[in-house]
Amino acid sequence: MSQKPDPEQPPRTSGREPQRIAKLLARAGVASRREIERMIEARRIAIDGVAIETPATIVTSLHGVTVDGKPVSAPAPARLFLYHKPAGLLTTERDPKGRPTIYDKLPRDLPRVVPVGRLDLNTEGLLLLTTDGELKRELELPATGVERAYRARAYGAVSQTQLEDLIEGVEIEGVRYGSIDANLERRTGTNVWIEMRLREGKNREVRRVLEYLGLQVNRLIRTAYGPFILDDLPPGEVGEVRQHDLVAFRNTLKKPNAGSRLIEKRAPSAPRPNAGPSELPGGRRGRPRRRTGAPPVKTKGKS
Repeated sequence: MSQKPDPEQPPRTSGREPQRIAKLLARAGVASRREIERMIEARRIAIDGVAIETPATIVTSLHGVTVDGKPVSAPAPARLFLYHKPAGLLTTERDPKGRPTIYDKLPRDLPRVVPVGRLDLNTEGLLLLTTDGELKRELELPATGVERAYRARAYGAVSQTQLEDLIEGVEIEGVRYGSIDANLERRTGTNVWIEMRLREGKNREVRRVLEYLGLQVNRLIRTAYGPFILDDLPPGEVGEVRQHDLVAFRNTLKKPNAGSRLIEKRAPSAPRPNAGPSELPGGRRGRPRRRTGAPPVKTKGKS
């Protein structure tokens, strides 16, 4: 027997605003909304022992809600972590092929977290992790316009004029990519370093756009996501965003395209001419210079 929303009955009351159960479970960090919908289809979620059939079920709290028979705690305040993802890790919980994932390397004392967006297997740099599925959704939605910054090393030749044309967007094989602010940082032999800023974050967007320009990307680093920057966080380590900074940032997300304007912080500048892979980014020999601007969002370090 399954429980459906009953329009004739008032929602369960607890003094809180009625919400869809999928939204509350996402906020509680159980899983993403999409995954919760799959869990509901599999009858893994119940209220007072009765499996629910739809993610649109209305509740005012998670009291009596269970997942796989285990009670779900009420949503705690959202937490946001900055993780310096090394290359060679998948941004997923598990891989059928047995390849290593970020969850194999994250500190064991972290709470349950979900990644904000994804970084490809060979892409490194800043990956945001959160305990709150609703915050994840807010950060990923194109409508919020949160800016992502990348630094790419690529083989081939490109001009600044070609890069500046990307500000108008580009269509590649039927896929339209929005405005990209791209700048040629420097050349190192047959390679070029390019800084790119964008707000959509479509699948493999940076790589596909640069390949469209005739470049072969051989290193890609995400340096910032909104006001949150990689800075000198060592590879494999985690830092937590302070709660008051997170609250202030979320308030800006209520305004369209304001997500990345809370704290203006430019990404690290280019490496020195003789910098090697061990010197980027934030290595002991090649710590990036900071450009002028407001202070970055502070994090509490966690190794």
